[in-house]
Amino acid sequence: MAAPTTSVELPTLDRLGVKSVPTDVDAEQVANLWLDSFASHVASNNIDGILSLFTEDAWWRDMLALTWEFRTFQGAAKIRKFLQDRLAQSKLSNFKLTGAKLENPYPDLAWILGQFTFETELGEGSGIVRLVPTRDGRWLGYTFYTNLEELKGHEEKIGKRRNYLPNHGKWKDQRERERQCADGDPTVLIVGGGQSGLDIAARLKLLDIPSVIIEKNPRIGDQWRFRYQALCLHDAVWYDHMPFMPFPPSWPVYTPAHKLAGWLEYYAEALELNVWTSTTVTKAEQDANNEWNVTVQKADGSTRTFHVKHLIFAIGLGGNNPNIPEFPGREEYQGQVLHSTQHNSAKDHIGKKVLVVGACTSAHDICADYVAHGVDVTMYQRDSTYIMTTKEGMPRVLDVWWENKWPTDVADRVDASMPTFLNEAVAKRTTQEIADADREILEGLKKAGFRTNMGHEGAGFLSFTRRRGGGYYLDVGASQLVIDGKIKLKNDSKIKRYTKTGFEFDDGSKFDADVILFATGFTSPASTIKQICGEELGSRVKPIWGLDKEGELRTAWRDTGVPNFWYMMGNLAWCRFHSKHLALQIKAMEEGLLRNEDRYAA
Repeated sequence: MAAPTTSVELPTLDRLGVKSVPTDVDAEQVANLWLDSFASHVASNNIDGILSLFTEDAWWRDMLALTWEFRTFQGAAKIRKFLQDRLAQSKLSNFKLTGAKLENPYPDLAWILGQFTFETELGEGSGIVRLVPTRDGRWLGYTFYTNLEELKGHEEKIGKRRNYLPNHGKWKDQRERERQCADGDPTVLIVGGGQSGLDIAARLKLLDIPSVIIEKNPRIGDQWRFRYQALCLHDAVWYDHMPFMPFPPSWPVYTPAHKLAGWLEYYAEALELNVWTSTTVTKAEQDANNEWNVTVQKADGSTRTFHVKHLIFAIGLGGNNPNIPEFPGREEYQGQVLHSTQHNSAKDHIGKKVLVVGACTSAHDICADYVAHGVDVTMYQRDSTYIMTTKEGMPRVLDVWWENKWPTDVADRVDASMPTFLNEAVAKRTTQEIADADREILEGLKKAGFRTNMGHEGAGFLSFTRRRGGGYYLDVGASQLVIDGKIKLKNDSKIKRYTKTGFEFDDGSKFDADVILFATGFTSPASTIKQICGEELGSRVKPIWGLDKEGELRTAWRDTGVPNFWYMMGNLAWCRFHSKHLALQIKAMEEGLLRNEDRYAA
C-alpha cells in the first residue's frame, strides 16, 4: 500500500521571517559563495559546517551519486546521519556552479535556484540547490539534489566519443550479425519493446553493454498501433522526447498513437537497437551466479536460450494484463464484453448500445469516439475522477519543459531536484489554479452528476500517477460531451451482476447494452514475472510502483530485491530520465564498481 503524504510546510517568506526579496539580488554571486562554503566543508568532512548552510527542515535528494539508490532525507538529523554514513567514502570534489537565477513561483515563495557539477570517486555528477532567504540576510539551502551523470572512463559514446571511422560496404552485414546475436549472447536481455525497453537498450548500447530486446508483437510500436484508433497522447511533446533523438520541431504538441508507433520503430532502427519481433520469452531461470538462462520462441516455433547477466522487464505498469472486474452471471450475458485493449474503433459498434465501464482517460477517449460516430454510449463511473483541461493544466504542470523553457535534460533535473512530497505541496497550489481556470467545465460536470476530485490530497494528476498510474482524465473535449449529455452517465449504484441483456445494480436498477467495454486499466506485472521466472523468484520482487516513506517511487529503475533482475517502466519522460540511472547501475556492476551491498538503502 502506498505511503501517505507526509505533512510538508512550504518555505514561505512569512515562515522564514522575511518581508520581501529584492529583485536585484545577484543570484550567481550568492550561489557561488554558498557553493564555495559547502565545498570547503565537504573537503574537510565538516558535517556541522555543512549543516550550518541549510535550514533545519531542509531536504537532500540523491540519485545514485552518494547512495547507489534513490533516497530523500528531510531535516537536519536525517541529513546528518546520511552524511556520517556516506560523505567520506563518496569523496565529493570539484564543485562548479553552472548557473543561478532567482525564482519567485508565488508571491510568498522565492528561492535562488543554482545548478552545479561535481565529482565523486567513481563518477561525474550534476546537482541543483534552492537557497531561501532568512531574516538575518543569509541565504540557506532548502533543497539539495545530487545526481550521478557519468562513470569516469565509461562515458556514453556520443558527440566527440562517437565512432569516427568510415565503413565501406561492411555495415549491413555487421549490423545483421549484431542484431541476430550471431557472435555470442548479449549481456542484457530486455523483455518488451515499448518506449521503456527501447530507452534502456539505447542507453546500454552507448555504454558498450550489448543487449537484445524481445518483443512479442510483429513490429515495434504495435502496442500503440493496435490500441483504439482515437488514442492520442495527452502529454506535450516537450515532455515526451526520447534519449539521444528528440522529436523534430514540426512535431505536433500532442502525439497521435499511430504516429508514435511509427516513431518508435524508426527510433529502434536509427539507434541500431537489437530487436527480435514476433518472439516471446517462455522461461527465465537464474543460476547460482545470479545470471540468467532465458528461453525465447520465435513465430516459426524455433527457440534459443540466451545466457545473460542481466534481465530487464519492460512490460509496463500492469504488465499488459488487462483488469476486467468480475461480476456474477457473466455466462448469462448475451452481448459482447471486451477490454479497451481489445477495442479498435467506434465504427465496429455503429447501431449498437454501448456501456463503457470506467471514467478516466481511456473511457473518455473511447466514449468521445463513439459520440463522433453516432453510437449510443453511456459511461459508468465507479469512483470520482480528477479532471483538468490540457489547455489550462499542461502549461502549468509541465512548466519546466513547456515550450523548451529549459533544455530537456536540464528540465528533467530541475523537476527531480524537488523531492516528491515537497513537489506535491507546491502542486496543491497549482492544482487549485487549474481548477479555478477550469471552473466552467468542473461546474458543468457537477451539474451533470459527474464526480470529480483534486487528486491525492489535492495535489493533482501526477499525485495519482505516482500512486496508481491512473485515476484522471486530461480533458481534450470529452468533458463537454458529458456536460451536454452526448456521453450519457450512470454512477448512482454499484454493479451487482450481469443479466441476459446487461447489468443489474445494487439499487435494483438495470441497464441494457449490446456491448460492455471495460476501460478499467491493468492489474499487476507480478503475474507475468511469476509466469516467466517462476513463483518463488517472482515472490521475491519488491512491490512495483507507489511511493515509499521518503516519497520515492518503489522498485522501478533500481534494485528489485532479486540480483540482476530489473524493472524498467514509466511514461515517456520518466523512461527518458531514469533509463540512464538503470544503465549506469548495470555498467557499474559490469565494471566491478558496484555490488548490491554498496547500496545505501532505506
